[in-house]
Amino acid sequence: MSSADAEHREEEEPLAGDDEDTGAQVAPIVRLEEVAVSTGEENEDAILDLKAKLYRFDKDGNQWKERGAGTVKLLKHKESSKVRLVMRQSKTLKICANHLVLPKMTVQEHAGNEKSCVWHATDFADGELKEELFCIRFASIENNRLFMEKFQEVAESQEPEGESEDANAAAGLLENLKVEEKETTAEKKDEEAAPAAVKEEKDIKSDKAAEESSSST
Repeated sequence: MSSADAEHREEEEPLAGDDEDTGAQVAPIVRLEEVAVSTGEENEDAILDLKAKLYRFDKDGNQWKERGAGTVKLLKHKESSKVRLVMRQSKTLKICANHLVLPKMTVQEHAGNEKSCVWHATDFADGELKEELFCIRFASIENNRLFMEKFQEVAESQEPEGESEDANAAAGLLENLKVEEKETTAEKKDEEAAPAAVKEEKDIKSDKAAEESSSST
């Protein structure tokens, strides 16, 4: 074997200690701390949780447009007992539906598809209230029926407290306005009466002054 071959062979052979475990521990350069993430659902209990795909009806284009695929939930607030529907996209967790389930709401099966249903709602998913027509499709007929039954059950169980509260608030406001109007009217009368009283007092003083002047003369 030539010296050149021997040198080439030595270069190819790994060193004996390269693969040995030295037992050394390397500390991470950056230490990541656990961060608590709030979902806004901490004070609510999920009474329904299903996988589905959501659509909204585009009036301008006269067609259904997909809002996202993910998990739809019915969440009941622990204190107020109000129930809202929330749906997030599975990958991005972006909210694609967020509205209260109200007493007057109804849900019905989508024509020609037993796995989907439709309903109207005033939605807040985009950060502003908008009237929407939603259609949701499930993987099975059973899940669609379960959603419809639970949705309708919740809607019928919700008392129309909002309407009565609004009516009471309006009645109270009108009553306050009446009281304020009465007080304002009384104040105006007092203001009108005050100048007349001052004028009368001035007239009396002037009459007395005239009498004193004539008597001294």
